[in-house]
Amino acid sequence: MHVGLATVFQNPHKERTDFDVYTNELRLADLAEPLGFESVWGVEHHFTDYTMCPDVLQFLTYMAGRSPRLSLGSMVVVLPWHDPMRAAEEISMLDNISGGRMILGLGRGAGKIEFDGFRLPMDESRDRFVECAEMVLHGLETGYCEYDGKFIKQPRAAIRPVPFKSFKGRTYAAAVSPDSMPVVAKLGIGILVIPQKPWKEVAAELETYRGIYRQVNGVDAPPPVCAGWTFCDENHDRAEEMARRYIGGYYQTVLDHYNFQGDHLAKTKGYEYYGKMAEKIATYGTDKVIDFFMNLQTWGTPDECYQKILDVRQRVGNETYVGVFSYAGMPYDEAERNMRLFSRTVMPELRKLAPGRPAARAAAPAGVALDVGLLGS
Repeated sequence: MHVGLATVFQNPHKERTDFDVYTNELRLADLAEPLGFESVWGVEHHFTDYTMCPDVLQFLTYMAGRSPRLSLGSMVVVLPWHDPMRAAEEISMLDNISGGRMILGLGRGAGKIEFDGFRLPMDESRDRFVECAEMVLHGLETGYCEYDGKFIKQPRAAIRPVPFKSFKGRTYAAAVSPDSMPVVAKLGIGILVIPQKPWKEVAAELETYRGIYRQVNGVDAPPPVCAGWTFCDENHDRAEEMARRYIGGYYQTVLDHYNFQGDHLAKTKGYEYYGKMAEKIATYGTDKVIDFFMNLQTWGTPDECYQKILDVRQRVGNETYVGVFSYAGMPYDEAERNMRLFSRTVMPELRKLAPGRPAARAAAPAGVALDVGLLGS
């Protein structure tokens, strides 16, 4: 199993300077290769302290020079916020600089504050995403971009430096709403799973996606990539306490950034599924929603963390796990200790797992909330 590290550059409540956050997050990223992680990932967001990485490709280019062997994953490049011609150039440039180490993750975005900041209407995001993705993906395979769509009008232009290696099999998209699954399948790319709804729903949607992918592309879909907010400790009670404080604290920043309590998503074309979050919060309360998210993530003793990751693999068939080890204002020394313990105890066991989607599902380990339906439709 491939194991990666994601950095999210959070600064909730501005308790530190942004410079201090960057200094510490980059120190953790520098540890990825020495500790045995196979990839490093960045997450694009703008304008708030939720995630302060406005240019994930710039971050990954920096890491390409710092770590000569790591794969470099974007989680994700939000295409509607970019000129797709420039995005294609920058992706190809990073891949050339790194010798073909990029794992390309794409998305359409869901933060109103970000769409407003870029002066873009959210209700066009899915159509814009499809046009941008079609142009960029075709360009990365052919060496030029050309497109005549509703939103994108691109005369033929060469990508320089020329892409030297196919992106097929190493391109993914984040898809949360069920309506996005067929879109991603028809684009011929993989799925990036960010745990936030019952695994039973995720598994069912992936089966639909796999069927469409096979029908459209004539081959099986690649295994999904699955991320997870991770807290590993030798003591179960301490792991639970810290998970509640920091993983729960992280999800509070999600609720704040996306304003899931509001009704704007339910009224925005293409985001009706997200709009149901307001209903769930009103029904169950913020604390239960946060607890549900926390129990979808990876926390506990090393054995518990391993069993939770294995259970997810049994459910969704992922062959890549991307751990997030620093979030919600966690002190640097705690994040480093968390990361080192995981790399020493859990990661070696994960890397022993042979490729191939498991046929049977393991019993659910203690502490994992399964099939609750809280965030589902």
